Amino acid sequence: MEFIKEASPQQSQVNRPLNEIVQSILDDIESDGEKAALAYAKQFDNWTSAVVLSKEKKADILSQVPADIKKDIAFIHEQVSNFAAAQKASISSFEYESFPGVKLGQRLIPIDCAGCYVPGGRYAHIASAVMSIATAKVAGVSTIIACSPPRGDSIDPIVAYTMDLAGADIILEMGGVQAIASMVHGLFTGHKANIVVGPGNAYVSEAKRLLFGPVGIDVLAGPTESAIIADQTADPMTVVIDLLSQAEHGPDSPVWLFTDDRDLATKVHTLMPNIIDKMPKREILRRAWTDHGIIILCENREAVAKVSDEHAPEHLQVMAEELSWWKERLKNYGSLFLGEGSTVTHGDKASGTNHILPTQKAATYSGGLSVHKFLKVVTTQEISPAANRIFSGVASRIARMEGMEGHALACDWRLRKFFPEEEWDFPVYRFEDFV
Repeated sequence: MEFIKEASPQQSQVNRPLNEIVQSILDDIESDGEKAALAYAKQFDNWTSAVVLSKEKKADILSQVPADIKKDIAFIHEQVSNFAAAQKASISSFEYESFPGVKLGQRLIPIDCAGCYVPGGRYAHIASAVMSIATAKVAGVSTIIACSPPRGDSIDPIVAYTMDLAGADIILEMGGVQAIASMVHGLFTGHKANIVVGPGNAYVSEAKRLLFGPVGIDVLAGPTESAIIADQTADPMTVVIDLLSQAEHGPDSPVWLFTDDRDLATKVHTLMPNIIDKMPKREILRRAWTDHGIIILCENREAVAKVSDEHAPEHLQVMAEELSWWKERLKNYGSLFLGEGSTVTHGDKASGTNHILPTQKAATYSGGLSVHKFLKVVTTQEISPAANRIFSGVASRIARMEGMEGHALACDWRLRKFFPEEEWDFPVYRFEDFV
């Protein structure tokens, strides 16, 4: 393995002041509720109006959205909803008799309330609203609360339209840590979110991390990552353009190229600064590439796959021969884009797969947001009195081997209750002292 281009040495990602700031905001809101949340909304967004978007105001700002934009949003909503429905159909409730008199089963129960955060800083995150809200809707979540930071005198009208179309029951004109805390504590709505999903800045991500436990989250998202695997058949310009398209997310967004072709690696390295100079937002792209960009040259495709799995990128494109080989071989990624026709922008905006994905090597153990995140997979069991002859006996003996006498007594009771005349060839507690 050889580095054709290395990233700059990075500082530790632990930001103690940020952690302390977020924890302080969360503590204030937990203590003082809506009063504290409103104070932070004023401090950070200069927002002093109502937090819950009223029907009247919603109708007004939605009327500002042009028809052609509505048509495109309806298209991506259909794609994301259809994919989420296919995901939901891939897992089902069931029940079967595992042993005479023993019924075991699985049930899928939608979460009661989901909080969907839609960023509103540098960009209007239309697609993010669809990804989180529509997916929760397909899952069957009873109450969906969506929030986004206000811009001027309202949240972005196009974002508000998307939230409404996707199925948000309540829309909050609020962003940042205060919005996350408000959804979790049920402020302004009376509904406490059981899970909070959606991308956000470092403060939003830290708030989700600190609140995780009693409340579920989708992923602990860091800066957006994108990697490309390419061989001698790849077009260097396509590789450059696609890497830069993802570096646009921010100056801290890593973009990586893994290849077994030296000529391609050299051409991409040479082209990159020239193309950056011709791109919009060139300063963001230059910093992202200079500080975080990597080109790794490997001996063969097996080595390329190994390096890619070690990096576990959020987005992974493959521009190489034998796409089926790569699809079977690669294991660690958030979402996979196969062939030159598939760019990450498709997944980010329109294809239907979810773009809320794991970063910072979380793809080694987790996928991204899916309809399954909004469904609790719970188990059921029904054991007949007759089946207790076997199951209470086994469970009682195992419990005593573990030293858990109380557990054993629960099974002993059933053996005595269901089989009062039975004699057992193993210790079974006699309950005369309890009667």
